[in-house]
Amino acid sequence: MKTFTRIEVANTMKDTGLVPLFYHEDAEIVSQVVKACYDGGARLFEFTARGAFAHEVFSELRKFCSEHCPEMILGVGSVTDAAAASLYMQMGAQFIVTPVFREDIAIVCNRRKVLWSPGCGTLTEISKAEELGCEIVKLFPGDIYGPSFVKAIKGPCPWTSIMPTGGVEPTEENITAWFHAGVTCVGMGSKLITKELIKNKDFKLLTANVQNAINIIKSIKG
Repeated sequence: MKTFTRIEVANTMKDTGLVPLFYHEDAEIVSQVVKACYDGGARLFEFTARGAFAHEVFSELRKFCSEHCPEMILGVGSVTDAAAASLYMQMGAQFIVTPVFREDIAIVCNRRKVLWSPGCGTLTEISKAEELGCEIVKLFPGDIYGPSFVKAIKGPCPWTSIMPTGGVEPTEENITAWFHAGVTCVGMGSKLITKELIKNKDFKLLTANVQNAINIIKSIKG
């Protein structure tokens, strides 16, 4: 599987504008979800490592992507400490996403020149993350803050790149509101990869939904 630099990862986030995120304890289901997103045009995927033995699921997913999704940039989210970040980077994670801002995670990721996106909720947190080299900040939970929060931040800090995650919807109205506010990309989880879709194993529908979301983003960017 191809290795991407942190700048290539950041540029892909900016270019595609979408980072799907998902977790399941069954590696086969996760693999099919990733493949469906890949077929829909996604080139980044955040594996949200939230369960017991999640690292084993990620190991299988990494091998699957090497064969079936060679251009997919596979990252790991829900990382809460430096040890976990180091583990997943050793296993091939090409970006790290966290629900909170932690300097210890910044240090280990910067040491390996791996992109990290910390969950921030204040301008002070965002500023500190950028001082530690963060390229794209995760606004979490996104639906609590909303597009107006992003617009307010971009006023005094136009250089800040933001990825809202949590409650972002794959609708034209919602996506448009976020990008018009100035986000760099959006993270989409359960609103895109729904429980019903997983229950029915309707991966073709997921491919279509991902493709539609990406097309909406492209049309907004012009």
